[in-house]
Amino acid sequence: MASVSIPPEWTRVGLEDVGFEGFIPLASLSNQDVPKLPGIYVVLRESTDAPTFLAGSIAGKFKSVDSTVEQTVLEAAWLSGTPVLYIGKANWGTRRDGIRRRLSQYRRHGAGKTAGHRGGEYIWQLADAARLVVCWKTISDDEVQPLESAMIDDFESRHGRWPFANRKHERRRARN
Repeated sequence: MASVSIPPEWTRVGLEDVGFEGFIPLASLSNQDVPKLPGIYVVLRESTDAPTFLAGSIAGKFKSVDSTVEQTVLEAAWLSGTPVLYIGKANWGTRRDGIRRRLSQYRRHGAGKTAGHRGGEYIWQLADAARLVVCWKTISDDEVQPLESAMIDDFESRHGRWPFANRKHERRRARN
């Protein structure tokens, strides 16, 4: 199943071709818009203009740690030529609310509030973070981890590295 869900191209159209839906501005996303199922979500920046990075992150602190990184780090991580900024996953979770809970946490963190999600932190230093779009694809809980890994691996094979805000995978690879 996972290979079927790899988009033919890393664009909105490519994601739509393999069943991703939503494509809603992350800043205006409401819980009612998002399914309570496990799946994969992708954060997109539809503008092709060069990004402007903020001096400080607008994200809330996670375990009392500020998410701000140096502009040189953001510039080095930036990958032009693709709208995809982050590929994330959401398992059922103990409350069985999957993608809905994960995106709620993500949105809260980006709004400067405390939340149990700090993945994709680099996007919260983009000046146009309020215009980012999120889409998702629901899948079975046991497919979530393999599909997320397969998608990130495919993205890397096409673009030479992970999406801009997928830092966890970089750290994992550096350890191996």
